[in-house]
Amino acid sequence: MRVLLQRVSEAAVRVEGEVVGQIGPGLLLLVGVESADGDTDIDWLVGKLLRLRIFGDEAGVMNRSVQEAGGDILAVSQFTLFGSTRKGNRPSWSRAAAPDFSRPMFERFVEKIQMGLGRPVPTGIFGADMKVSLINDGPVTLMFDSKQPE
Repeated sequence: MRVLLQRVSEAAVRVEGEVVGQIGPGLLLLVGVESADGDTDIDWLVGKLLRLRIFGDEAGVMNRSVQEAGGDILAVSQFTLFGSTRKGNRPSWSRAAAPDFSRPMFERFVEKIQMGLGRPVPTGIFGADMKVSLINDGPVTLMFDSKQPE
């Protein structure tokens, strides 16, 4: 699994002009699934994302997690995180998992984030043409790949 994380002041996802998920300060997570992923990938990512200290403390030092900062999380499925541009100019999506595999994986990921955060996590609509808007705070943007844990 891959997650592109952005610390945001606010973020929203729209489908056909209607807001289907939005948050204030917190994390926007763009989530990609490949067919080799499993529950261990979800568990590693959820633990890492919930404990990641990228919010300012009283001294302005990035020393607090999203939980400690009281931030929200918006999760959006994004198969293009597994796009390859190795050959030619048209990306290949062959590493991205098919929807019948990736949808339940994404849903389990969101469920585990919700359990760890202790509150609902809004999402986009899986497979829909989504418009994501955000104000990146910092900016802080980090990439996570469960197959290359750091």
